[in-house]
Amino acid sequence: MRKQAAMGALVLFSLALLAGLAYPQENSKELTRAIAQARQERDAEMPKGDELPDADKKGFAGLHYFPIDLTYRFHAVLHRIGKADYFDMIASDGRVRQARRYGYFEFTVKGTPCRLYVYRLTDVAQKYPHLLFVPFTDATTNVESYGGGRYLDLDEKSTDEYVLDFNLAYNPSCAYGRSTFSCPIPPAENRLGVRIEAGEKKWKH
Repeated sequence: MRKQAAMGALVLFSLALLAGLAYPQENSKELTRAIAQARQERDAEMPKGDELPDADKKGFAGLHYFPIDLTYRFHAVLHRIGKADYFDMIASDGRVRQARRYGYFEFTVKGTPCRLYVYRLTDVAQKYPHLLFVPFTDATTNVESYGGGRYLDLDEKSTDEYVLDFNLAYNPSCAYGRSTFSCPIPPAENRLGVRIEAGEKKWKH
């Protein structure tokens, strides 16, 4: 069966959600309500998609999430990497997917300085020309959250000011049991030593 790159409807969903959560003046109640509603909408779409095995679509009651916590929502400056810094990002099936380091964010989680790199995947750049990709692992990985790491998607902006909201962190398509996806594995440079208790948890505990 042909492998599918782990990008698709979930990317479009994530970017649409970002557009609705990036207002200059933020209201915590509205943000919390918007994230909760987005989770409900995603749960409604999951049984209709390709990620879940057919057996799990029956009686599907929703994905598992950390409680919404806006302390894991950061206003961060993107430090761009000017040169074309390409490298091979390994995927779950051993496939090599070329990526470019686009820049990095620096932020602090509960007193611990953190850095995450932002990438472009060249094999989906034509389809998603403004997609910036942030795969990561953290101290919850393979415990409460998926062992293969989680993803954040960003919509490229003309400025360097972004919102990095880990409440929107989602699992790769590979997390749900099918072997038909090729999911990028977070590079070592994006392995955080802190716990990110926000976003999606493991599908099955």
